[in-house]
Amino acid sequence: MISWQFIKKASRQIRGYFVLEQIHFLPQIGSVSGYSSTKLGADIRAAGNVTLLALPQAIAYATIAGLDVIYGVASAATAAIVAPFFASSRYNVIGPTNATAFMLFSFFSVNPAMQSRLPELLPLLVLLIAICSVIGALLKVADLLQYVSRSVLVGYMAGAAVLIIGNQLKPLLGLEKHVNIEKTAIFFGLISELATSLRYTNWVPLAIGAVTILIYYAFRKWKKSWPAFSIALVIGSSIFGPLIHFNIGPFAGQATFSTFGFAELIPAMPSLVRDGIFNDISALLGLALAIAFLASLENNLMAKSIASQTGERIDSNQDMLSIGYANLGSVLAGGMPASGSLTRSSLNFHSGAATKAASVFTGIFTLILVILIAWSGETGLNLIDYIPKAALAVLVIAISLSLFNVRQIRICLRSTGDDALVIVLTFIATLLAPLHVAIFIGVAISITLFLRKASKPRLTEYEFNETGELREKEGKINRSIPAISIVHVEGDLFFGASELFRTQVERIVANSAIKVIILRLKNARHLDATSVMALEDLAAFMRSNNLHLLISGATKDVYKVLKRSGILETLQQGADRSQGESNIFLTMPSNPNISTRDALRRAQQLLGTKEADVRIFYDPAKYP
Repeated sequence: MISWQFIKKASRQIRGYFVLEQIHFLPQIGSVSGYSSTKLGADIRAAGNVTLLALPQAIAYATIAGLDVIYGVASAATAAIVAPFFASSRYNVIGPTNATAFMLFSFFSVNPAMQSRLPELLPLLVLLIAICSVIGALLKVADLLQYVSRSVLVGYMAGAAVLIIGNQLKPLLGLEKHVNIEKTAIFFGLISELATSLRYTNWVPLAIGAVTILIYYAFRKWKKSWPAFSIALVIGSSIFGPLIHFNIGPFAGQATFSTFGFAELIPAMPSLVRDGIFNDISALLGLALAIAFLASLENNLMAKSIASQTGERIDSNQDMLSIGYANLGSVLAGGMPASGSLTRSSLNFHSGAATKAASVFTGIFTLILVILIAWSGETGLNLIDYIPKAALAVLVIAISLSLFNVRQIRICLRSTGDDALVIVLTFIATLLAPLHVAIFIGVAISITLFLRKASKPRLTEYEFNETGELREKEGKINRSIPAISIVHVEGDLFFGASELFRTQVERIVANSAIKVIILRLKNARHLDATSVMALEDLAAFMRSNNLHLLISGATKDVYKVLKRSGILETLQQGADRSQGESNIFLTMPSNPNISTRDALRRAQQLLGTKEADVRIFYDPAKYP
């Protein structure tokens, strides 16, 4: 029966977990007194540059996701304003991104029944993403992001870029009416649809795209500091938009976007009290987890990349919370999922942003432009109507090409065999599976390979030299089976390694000549419940065979785990504490070998002799 004392100890452990590196759930504004006019000017200049990129990118990413542009611009404005009040990084700009937008498209394109309900389901999805991110921050899940190999993200981005480029070829080649959209979320379906539809290619959108991309690369080459994406889109729309709008020549009927009005700015709140709500939550939860994970991964990657140049301290869990609140703001504004933008954050940093206020100004400027666009829709100017889909498609292809980081791909392929395997399999997964599944396939492969390395505790041969110093034995020496075996355990003894550790030690005592095992745990790390139970099983196994298990060199942390878990009494069975006998000997920092000497004396006492044949365990795997 569970005692009240046990409940108090468990609750103390849980409280300690949450108190450590506490997350701030309320807005962090900081002191305003140090905010000077110089910083204000720097933030406004940076925000102006970022806004010129954020607005067209928001339109582009909404297009990638298969949504109206209002969803993208609403998310870009709101998330950029909300996130800085909770983030640890002062440069990150939150909003819609390439990868998360296509993950959204990938999911709904293979679920046509849900795609027809997209306006109804999107607010619920974004709310689930916000909840997953906030809970993840509370549980400090972002700490686990360090165990996700960069090879996963590089492979995932490369695969997503292939799919994005393939899907943007439809409007660029004028094939949207001839391609079955339900088959284009998976790579081979996309290739098949494009191949069978190529005979319908229209030269007009191709010409629009060609002129737009020439403008883009011209500014990239000669005016590198200018926002080439925005300028190319504005110039391309200025040239071809009127030709399309006024039905001039072959440009008549070419696809453009539709301007929204003030009515569309009224957000649709997720309806949580309706029939089938739990079915919808069940269907969307996997996608919400995947987007929340990818959003935090993108945000963390960008924050650490910039922090490596500025030296500022980054709290990954606090930044994950900012992703959650940003998506909550996007829900209230009627936007699409928000993530950490690699391009906008980098531009914000290189534009000289001084504080988090730069992101807030970016959101405000974007919001002003959104209101201006809505006003144009009400007055008949219809600014968005002049943007050809082919012009935006070719620019999306251009920025998607930047996801192919050739240098990083080369590093991943050449560094180790594991890295090469991870990037290749993740890339293939993005082409064969929906993106919200592919990201977890890559992560699973990465973690599996990591655990394969980490779950092999090393059993090393040790002995006392002529001066009484404990040292590693050199060379391969034939010897008789010892009566006392000292096993030096190095490495992690977490759940993944515990079973291998137990079976290795059991193999040592398979020979009947061994009577006592001394486990030297000075360099053993990360004991958990699984490893403690494995240790208890090992003690029971040895006791059933009339053998003895002693522990030496245990640190205070190891001792605390053994004591709190309750197996300390099991390990101490047979020792008369009133007579000073013990089966566990703690390490002494002044002389780490004392505990092993004491364990040897205890072993000799158990054997009833002071002349026992003492040898050290030899691991043949170490010296083949």
